[in-house]
Amino acid sequence: MDLFLSGKTALITGGSAGIGFACADRLASEGVHVAIAARDRDRLANAAQALHATAEALRAGVPRVLAVAADLSLAEDVERTVRDTLEAFGHIDILINCAGSAVGGQFLELPDSAYLNAWTLKLLGYIRMTRAVVPGMIARRDGRIVNIVGGAARFPAATFLTGSTANAALINFTRGLSKDLAPHNVRINAISPGTTQTERTERGIAAEVAAGKSDEAVREERLRRIPLHRVTQPDEIASMAALIVSDRMASMTGAEVLVDGGAMPAI
Repeated sequence: MDLFLSGKTALITGGSAGIGFACADRLASEGVHVAIAARDRDRLANAAQALHATAEALRAGVPRVLAVAADLSLAEDVERTVRDTLEAFGHIDILINCAGSAVGGQFLELPDSAYLNAWTLKLLGYIRMTRAVVPGMIARRDGRIVNIVGGAARFPAATFLTGSTANAALINFTRGLSKDLAPHNVRINAISPGTTQTERTERGIAAEVAAGKSDEAVREERLRRIPLHRVTQPDEIASMAALIVSDRMASMTGAEVLVDGGAMPAI
């Protein structure tokens, strides 16, 4: 299916690894110029090199790739990331917000800082990035935004309230803002992945193993929660994101798409 994305420009936060990198690679394979932003300079450089390889394989250096080292919990880094992307590409057609992580733990043991760090990086980071790119999209009467959120927004765990509260707020942010942006032909949607094969998931498994469980038991327990009995791959999320930002889904805005193998137990 031709998504008619070739020649467009995209900014992907958290683009050095996991779902963010998969989204960048998928869009690059569609001929989209991509800017990726992340904190870890080494991982960012490796990701950019891989994206350049995708671009070269597609069409002799087109699309172009830009890597921006930035801490998106900082307002000035958000502004600089958008400014650098605009200087490189002239405009931004697509924004995929994917930067953000949260520290879990027992409720009575988590300090205020655990919540504030999660909200500042993910919730406020997404809001700031969206606010920075939307004026240009409105001026051009064309824009597509995807917020990568997470199933914890709807199915919170007692040990992950830092992340689930940020995720729930992002769903409300996405739905509420969609109404303001729709008259300007700017669409904003959310994707909530379930358990996905990323380094973050592997770190979570390793933590449970360190606490005394066997690796096999931890993995099997996670699979039992998923009706399809399989872990989602990052490229599945990326394919959904590419479809959502294409004109194949031109009437879709303010929506949340669950990609979780059927794990969500309720609406």
